[in-house]
Amino acid sequence: MPTYVQMGRIGFNDDAPRIPGPAWLGKSYAPFTPSGPARDNMKLATKVSQLEDRKSLLASLDQLRRETDAHGVIDGIDGFNQQALNLILGKAPQAFDLAKEDPAVVARYGGGLGASMLTARRLCEAGCGFVAVSLQGWDMHGNVKGGMNSRGPQVDRAVSAFVEDIYQRGLDQNILLVISGEFGRTPRINKNAGRDHWGPLSTLALSGGGLQVGQVVGASSAKAEVPQTGLVTPQDLMATVFHVLGIAPETSFQDPSGRPIPMLDDGQPIPGLV
Repeated sequence: MPTYVQMGRIGFNDDAPRIPGPAWLGKSYAPFTPSGPARDNMKLATKVSQLEDRKSLLASLDQLRRETDAHGVIDGIDGFNQQALNLILGKAPQAFDLAKEDPAVVARYGGGLGASMLTARRLCEAGCGFVAVSLQGWDMHGNVKGGMNSRGPQVDRAVSAFVEDIYQRGLDQNILLVISGEFGRTPRINKNAGRDHWGPLSTLALSGGGLQVGQVVGASSAKAEVPQTGLVTPQDLMATVFHVLGIAPETSFQDPSGRPIPMLDDGQPIPGLV
């Protein structure tokens, strides 16, 4: 089962979709994207016994190369090979196959974003640690009313189905849903009947994770310009996620040069939620 799965496009660069990368953690920490060749390659085209024979043959050939490998390259390749085998022979193919799901549940979620959210639930239920689902089309610098009439119902349907689903299945203690963008939008409508980028204030929603949900934390000024009470920073959000996952807030990793990189600079779990 992949540890990290990314569904949906984050943004575009020269007409190509951008996917969040692993940065200094290295390629082995990159997300699995279940589309195109990656999805097709999850289908086992031969018998398991034949696959095991091929694995043994590959190990024999690699042993010859390993004897002349002074840089550990083969060891790295072995790791990727094992990940690929685990993906094909493990629970992932079943989790991605919505035909295995109750048709009534599939209908409740709907297509598009809903199908991605349902897949996310199935992945988490099967043991995936982190799933990111992205939906484009929120940069509404013009005609925000029309844009929200299109995007809003999609999110309402998919998110409500997901939340109801995890609570009905008793997964709400083990699955945390975080809904967020990268910033807010201007309080004033611009000349194009849209809203521009706004850094001082944004909103987010959380559900599950054993949190004290069903409440509003904090308030904005009257015109939704700045936080008025209950200020929550991005670091506070991450501290809350770390708390739910049981990750020590002082956790750090070393980059390739040996420099320690803290996962959190500061921040505290959001009061009232934990």
